Amino acid sequence: MSRLAISVGCPSGIGPEVSVVAAAAVKGVRPLLVGDRGAIARAALARGVAPSRLVYVDEPRFVRGKIAVWQPTGDLSEHDRRPGRPSIRGGASQLAWIDAACDLVARGEADALVTGPVSKEAIVRSRAPGSREFLGHTEHLQRRLRAKEVVMAFAAQELVTALVTTHLALADVPRAVTAKSVATAAYWLGWLVRRLRGPRARVAVASLNPHAGEGGLLGKEESRRITPGIVRARARLARASIAVSLVGPAPAESLFRLAARGEYHGVLAMYHDQATIPMKLLAFGEAVNVSLGLPIVRTSVDHGTAYDRAASFNADARGMREAMTLAAKLLR
Repeated sequence: MSRLAISVGCPSGIGPEVSVVAAAAVKGVRPLLVGDRGAIARAALARGVAPSRLVYVDEPRFVRGKIAVWQPTGDLSEHDRRPGRPSIRGGASQLAWIDAACDLVARGEADALVTGPVSKEAIVRSRAPGSREFLGHTEHLQRRLRAKEVVMAFAAQELVTALVTTHLALADVPRAVTAKSVATAAYWLGWLVRRLRGPRARVAVASLNPHAGEGGLLGKEESRRITPGIVRARARLARASIAVSLVGPAPAESLFRLAARGEYHGVLAMYHDQATIPMKLLAFGEAVNVSLGLPIVRTSVDHGTAYDRAASFNADARGMREAMTLAAKLLR
């Protein structure tokens, strides 16, 4: 069975809830929830997860047939974990839980990392070590694991997509779209699509500009950067013996429509919202965020902390279930 280290996310959001509900439902894995015992126990009680399913451990370990809960930080008060009201201590704690779960996988004490939704603002405001540079899991894990390259991707039954640039101001995107960044993202998207969709996988690369630049009238990034990146990616895929059809660049508005219809298995986007808007329209709540290029398997939900509904304890845990299931699948 795959051993999954699961950082539950912000204790004031829906992360503890969806984590414990999903851990109780997913078969064939051994989960270790890394987070605040009080927040997890409260969520389990509210969602009808039997107390007998939970085992609170002082050291990280996995228990067959149980949901292990490990709290590597000090106890949070009721004030620190109030639903919908993130706190400074909660911000510092959720970052510490990410790091603790990540390190378990890096040391081989767990097989994969699954992450719950965090508050970037709460983490940065906490001023905890490493919080100042925190822009998201993807960039933070790349630094912590010293990975040479990392690519953010999203996977769902309806669509698989990846991003050339991630959490970046839109004004800075054109400079960040280089032949190298396109080649890296296209290679890893091809790797993922081949794993998920099998032979005859087809990947399309979106343009940055409207109408793919209209022959240079609306921008030259397509000819100067994206097309050379595709050429490099094809060569790297061939060297790795990964059989994937890679085409483009073409207008994003067309590619995502065709992919939703099944003509492409994956679409490479140039910037964050170019990928996440169609993904959330097609598969919100079920898509899984995958960090490609890391030396470990890492998956996550594709939604946020949902502070507005954290006190209701009726959150949809499908995304976390899918994240756990995909992590186990990628390990196989």
